[in-house]
Amino acid sequence: MTSTPSASGAAGSPGVAVIGYAFMGKAHSHAWRNVAALRPGAPGVRQQVLVGRDAAAVGAAAEQYGWAETATDWHEVLERDDIDIVDVCVPGHLHAEVAIAALEAGKHVIAEKPLANTMAEAEKMVATARAARQRGVHSMVGFNYRRVPALALARRHLADGRIGEVRQVRISYLQDWLADEDAPMTWRLRRELAGSGALGDLASHAVDQVRYLLGQEVTEVNALTHTFVPQRTGDSGLEDVTVDDAAWSTMRTSGGAVVSLEVTRMATARKNALGIEVYGSAGALRFDLESLNHLDECLDGGDSFARRLVTEPGDPYLDGWWPPGHVLGWDATFTNQAADFLTALAAGEEPTPSFEDGLAVQRVLAAIEASSAQGGSCTRVDTGLGMEHS
Repeated sequence: MTSTPSASGAAGSPGVAVIGYAFMGKAHSHAWRNVAALRPGAPGVRQQVLVGRDAAAVGAAAEQYGWAETATDWHEVLERDDIDIVDVCVPGHLHAEVAIAALEAGKHVIAEKPLANTMAEAEKMVATARAARQRGVHSMVGFNYRRVPALALARRHLADGRIGEVRQVRISYLQDWLADEDAPMTWRLRRELAGSGALGDLASHAVDQVRYLLGQEVTEVNALTHTFVPQRTGDSGLEDVTVDDAAWSTMRTSGGAVVSLEVTRMATARKNALGIEVYGSAGALRFDLESLNHLDECLDGGDSFARRLVTEPGDPYLDGWWPPGHVLGWDATFTNQAADFLTALAAGEEPTPSFEDGLAVQRVLAAIEASSAQGGSCTRVDTGLGMEHS
């Protein structure tokens, strides 16, 4: 265990340990450091321990991100009485092991999405979370885009019936960081570590948004997955890519809507483009993550879009941030997520989205893979009784 110069939070605040210090570890660290300052009413925390295997690298990250200490063994961290919250930001193959151990040790848990690499792991995580909940120990899966103000406003419009009956949804999540066939091998391209490719990385967010916005479950899918570059260069030469580069699906929901889904990490010139279009009997909504402060609205029987800047008092998640017109960034979603988590814990309530929500998404992803393996056949989403093809 190594100490660093400073950390945020008062002595009586909950102690946080983040497991993992790379991309997601950095984003979550930023949120823990700023949550009390930027979200009124959110309890403060102690940034106690940042955990990673490489002592030198995690030490440098901890100093940059504001952590009090570092550690290289997460098992030892779970034994500490000064750790109340464990934030799981490691690759997917470790989610179940770390989260289950933390819950069983009496720690509240946030686990990054997707919940796990396999259905079996996700189901075990849910069972452990339910048992922990009975002891007052809570958990949440990190679908941070639920905390985008414009998407929270879209959900409000849909719940209020402002676009009528939802008929169609188009949702795509497009990135290009693998478009270059010479891009090197990474853990995200190994099934044993990542579980899947664009499917788990990007479609998990997209499916969660369908459930979150519509308040409906995905019941059936027809799907195709594809790997465009089957081998990439790793440390020891060419390696097989064992996950998908892209996935497409037509999905049906419990409320009768039809959803068109596309996710890819091969879309040249698209950096982080989550696009959502919802069409109803009396209006429509349109959103683009690369312009995340805006929501295009066609409400209450209208026939054209009006662009709304979602930074006004009364808009979701704007309290504690900046004056109207002063836009938020991608990082704010993690701060909002941390605030919601802490507020729920302080109230003794289960945060959302729960591990059960993560499992529901996992079931849709499993159905997409099963449909693709069957040549795109219509596949009913598993409800715990197994997959059916028709």
